[in-house]
Amino acid sequence: MVIVKSEFTLALNQVASERGITVVEVIESMQSAILAAFRKEHPEIAIGDENEVDPGVEVNIDNVTGETQILKDGENITPPGFGRIAAQTARQVIIQKIREAEKKTVISHYQDQVGTLVRGRVIRRDLNNIYIDIGKTEGVVPRDEQIRNESYVVNNKYVFYLKEIATTSAGYSRIILSRSHPNLISELFKREVPEVGNETVIIKKIVREPGERAKIAVFSSQSGVDPVGACVGQKGVRVQTVTDELNGKEKIDIIQWNEDPKLFIISALSPADVQAVELDHEAKRARVTVLETQAPLAIGKGGVNVNLAARLSGFEIDIVQIDDPNAPKEEEKEDDKKSAGEQESATEIEEPKKKQSKKKVKATETSEEKEEKVTESQPEEEAIVEAKEATNKEEISEE
Repeated sequence: MVIVKSEFTLALNQVASERGITVVEVIESMQSAILAAFRKEHPEIAIGDENEVDPGVEVNIDNVTGETQILKDGENITPPGFGRIAAQTARQVIIQKIREAEKKTVISHYQDQVGTLVRGRVIRRDLNNIYIDIGKTEGVVPRDEQIRNESYVVNNKYVFYLKEIATTSAGYSRIILSRSHPNLISELFKREVPEVGNETVIIKKIVREPGERAKIAVFSSQSGVDPVGACVGQKGVRVQTVTDELNGKEKIDIIQWNEDPKLFIISALSPADVQAVELDHEAKRARVTVLETQAPLAIGKGGVNVNLAARLSGFEIDIVQIDDPNAPKEEEKEDDKKSAGEQESATEIEEPKKKQSKKKVKATETSEEKEEKVTESQPEEEAIVEAKEATNKEEISEE
């Protein structure tokens, strides 16, 4: 048996496949558009005396031939030539309905992806929002969901967290994407770390200061598995991959979860070394003692480290500084400065003395040289005197 499809059926299927919607949705949009056109052309039939739409009027479209009939209480009341008028009038309405149906299909497709990662390309931006091409449609990144120190250059690609699908006051749906949500890091670790993906390593909590620092608490549900090492990876490859997806500017501290609040707070304040922790469970407050040299690490730049540790542990943290016993005291420093100054002055005094002694040595050397010269000149003078005496004796003898 050969099924011959009419031109109407082929066109109907083509529109449905191109728009990604069903044939039923196309038929329904056509029926509503033709009914609107009929009410506009024949209000005396479609609208009653009380200016209300007659619910008994409906449109019937044949799926095979495309023949259209206007029915009222089951009776055909289609006006002559209404098909051509209806086609012209209903064209824009049909297009609009098809677009709405297409958007609903796309929204339902992404509705199942809420809470996952999507990769998109920046297509444009305005004062507050950034618009991202994510494939079948576009998403929006509001200002609150952006990382402050990221520029979002047009045509650059980023990974986003699909936060929700919100409905505006006008009834439109839009896809909200985020770069600042804590679950963005969680999903990135699920993608990069197999132990997190199969829930061997569980991420208990994540806190972020987007673009600056993040702390995650991890726990292993299987003995023998190091949760921190699994997330860091060999030579830090795994955590570095996550950091690169965050534009390489956000530092990530991976901390092992501990049920003991003291031990957990000590780990949360890393990389600082903590001396002691005092807890007030009722007020949810912790007094943390650190050495003076470790205080900048515990507090962090702009208080980021201590604030993230407080949010991660659930305790308000007060940092108390104490002197480092191994560090030199101020008096010792002053004594060292004084001794160093005295040594410098002593060397300055000794240097001229050495110069003077060198001059004296040279002077003594010159005097000795003179004596040597004198001693060397004495035999010469004696020889001259003896020669003169010999010549005198010879002259006397001749005479």
